[in-house]
Amino acid sequence: MTQRLILASNNQGKLKEFNELLSSVGFSVHAQGEYDVPEADEPFHTFVENALQKARHASRLTGLPALADDSGVCVNAFGGAPGVLSARFAGEPKSDARNNEKMVADLARHEDKSAYYYCVLVLVRHADDPQPVIADGRWNGVMIDTPRGEGGFGYDPYFYIPSLGKCAAELSADEKNAMSHRGQALRALVEKLK
Repeated sequence: MTQRLILASNNQGKLKEFNELLSSVGFSVHAQGEYDVPEADEPFHTFVENALQKARHASRLTGLPALADDSGVCVNAFGGAPGVLSARFAGEPKSDARNNEKMVADLARHEDKSAYYYCVLVLVRHADDPQPVIADGRWNGVMIDTPRGEGGFGYDPYFYIPSLGKCAAELSADEKNAMSHRGQALRALVEKLK
């Protein structure tokens, strides 16, 4: 029997990716928008707290199990920033172009350009679940100052993977899912659910 699982997001790419992997462990994943669930606030300074907040919010409003992710890019020269503020690094309204401009400008005065994408997934069986299932993934790279590639989103054109000699935006969707922070976290979650 398939169990409905609410994804605390309306991102169709994530929905497709999560459905592909989680169907193997008996879940049918549905976007929170199907249930008129508004986006949750993300007031915390850690990925795990924000993901837990979003999962509990979706579960509380639907009465169903829920899954949320929180992810971002962490730059070592910035002490891990922008981290949970990655989507709003250059302020409101959210803008990938302005975020990337700020990243390049701020990193110009640093020698260390190393960075990593980080993702945490939190699954709650119900809104007050005392034991949420938590999985995470980390993808190491280096921030560059000239964009490369047409794929991906966010910081992908500037996120260079030395072992591949490519930026994340130059990878196919399958290549990216095989090694990305979200792909790692999703596979770890599936293993825990098994």
